[in-house]
Amino acid sequence: MDYEGIMHAAGHRVTPQRVMILDAVCDGGGHTTLKQVYARLRTMDPSIDRSSLYRTLKVFVRLGLVVSAETLTGETVFEIPRRQPHHHLICRTCGNEQEIGHEAIKGMVMQVSREYRFKVDMDHLVLYGVCEMCQNDDRSPDRPKDAAV
Repeated sequence: MDYEGIMHAAGHRVTPQRVMILDAVCDGGGHTTLKQVYARLRTMDPSIDRSSLYRTLKVFVRLGLVVSAETLTGETVFEIPRRQPHHHLICRTCGNEQEIGHEAIKGMVMQVSREYRFKVDMDHLVLYGVCEMCQNDDRSPDRPKDAAV
């Protein structure tokens, strides 16, 4: 990804601090919390403050340099976008997370684009529900009371 070109085209300077923040997200190797990114940054440069990190991450998300998603607990996680979009299924009962490819929702995205004349540009969708294991668990609050065992 040409992050420098993307930042310049959007009117942002490529500063050493911004590069460090991008590196700290990248070092997470996937979903990484603000707290984890901040901890990595502090080892690189103790002068970086949390508010600068937060503002910069918001810019990176807007520019598509970083994608964000909210977890079941309401915490935001960040990661570097992949070449192929991917999405997540998160179980509200056990918290298990399953990654799915873009093909699983491609039809929905095309339908939204057609019906609403809306150009979808997201590449990271999180769907919440109940996984198969929890659906089959008698203790699950989401299991219908009259379901056959």
